[in-house]
Amino acid sequence: MKACGIIVEYNPFHNGHAYHVMQSKQKSNADCIAAVMSGPFLQRGEPAIIDKWHRTKAALSAGVDLVIELPYIFAVQHSDFFSKGAVLSLAALQVDSICFGSENGNIEPFIKAYEDLNAHQHAYESSLKEELSRGRSYPDAARMANETIGISLNEFDYSAPNNILGYSYVKQIRAFAPHIEPLTIKRKESNYHDTDLSGRMASATSIRKALKKQNKLTSHISEALPETTIDELHAYYNQSNLWHDWEDYFNFLHYTIMTTPAKDLQAIHGMDEGLEHRFKQMIKSSTSFQEFMQRVKTKRYTWTRLQRLCTHILVGLTKEEATAYLAKETVPYIRVLGMTETGRQYLNVHKKRFNVPLITQPQKLSNGLLETEERAAAAYFSPLHAEVRVNHLKKEYGPPVLIK
Repeated sequence: MKACGIIVEYNPFHNGHAYHVMQSKQKSNADCIAAVMSGPFLQRGEPAIIDKWHRTKAALSAGVDLVIELPYIFAVQHSDFFSKGAVLSLAALQVDSICFGSENGNIEPFIKAYEDLNAHQHAYESSLKEELSRGRSYPDAARMANETIGISLNEFDYSAPNNILGYSYVKQIRAFAPHIEPLTIKRKESNYHDTDLSGRMASATSIRKALKKQNKLTSHISEALPETTIDELHAYYNQSNLWHDWEDYFNFLHYTIMTTPAKDLQAIHGMDEGLEHRFKQMIKSSTSFQEFMQRVKTKRYTWTRLQRLCTHILVGLTKEEATAYLAKETVPYIRVLGMTETGRQYLNVHKKRFNVPLITQPQKLSNGLLETEERAAAAYFSPLHAEVRVNHLKKEYGPPVLIK
């Protein structure tokens, strides 16, 4: 059986995602679509609107055959580490191709950009380090480094978020899994950061914004979603009385920053020396997450970078923990979140070839990263009522979602 891998967050799964799944299957001629999906917290340092189990079920009901989890330590990172973890996970799953959406829709410029980068790797890394030392954000520093070594990115917009990720995917595929074929399809209609909800093809950002404003699924919002996603959004809200947003975590963040000694905050992954004092100073007079972020944000520290750091504070991810895993060239396991009958058949055919353990229930494997996943789940469900929270945490040790 052939498998095509896709790298997703599904926050939430919408009509554009359904289009991506369909096009990926057609373009790759694969028997199985395997998605590696972020868990409770996402690449930009945001909590997922609903938990990973409901997002998995929505995906499996809409064309995905197999969903595995991208470990937290890779999921909440800048594009290079995020893409590295995702590509390594899909490589461990033995996929034949990886298909991503892009504003460009043409794979050749991504491959050429990688080849140019590979030919000037030392100069690129030197320039990147210099730009970061000047206080630039990682995306800006990477863009400047590319320009410095003369990489030709004229054929597509490198500032477009999906192109940035696509470029990272191709880099990691060529570096760690050159046997995997990179594919891309052109995004349809809405852009990644579009905040205005319009029609059937809307961005996840605009959908979340509308849900937060309306606090209910209106017909206008539902138009952009498959029926299965509507069902899962309703199901999660009925259980939890919440669609997750950073403001739901502000009290926990406030308490953690105020009661953690500065030296311990300094040990958190992503905390530059001295930034812990700024966090402690600004949190005192902030009454919301939005206000705190506005106070802390500077030209050097972007909103996204600070969101990731806030997430790492809640989860307690240290620099020592992150360094131990981010430098490795393999993932420690494949954790299955859900599968259809096709996904189950794929695992049965290929699992003997896997070079890392396949997990369907976490307690069956002792691994340091799984302890980090426990902490991430505990942080994610912390705003919920105690009884509901306990029930959700029990699922962390349960079996995958099965869709027949």
